[in-house]
Amino acid sequence: MRKASDYRAMSDEDLQHEFLSAKEELFRLRYRMASHQLDDTKAVWRARKEIARLATVMRERQLETTSTESAGS
Repeated sequence: MRKASDYRAMSDEDLQHEFLSAKEELFRLRYRMASHQLDDTKAVWRARKEIARLATVMRERQLETTSTESAGS
């Protein structure tokens, strides 16, 4: 599990790739949990938090670009 500061240091492409990977991992974990093959149920919680961190950093970047565009006008 990475920290938000680690994600802030990534490029936009890496961040997007990491986000998609985390979503796929959450899907796999949910599938395993539904079929009673998942022993570590806390892994689903961790995956959701990871996705939230990634989404937060992506949103911060989106707001930064919006504010710089409106300030430049």
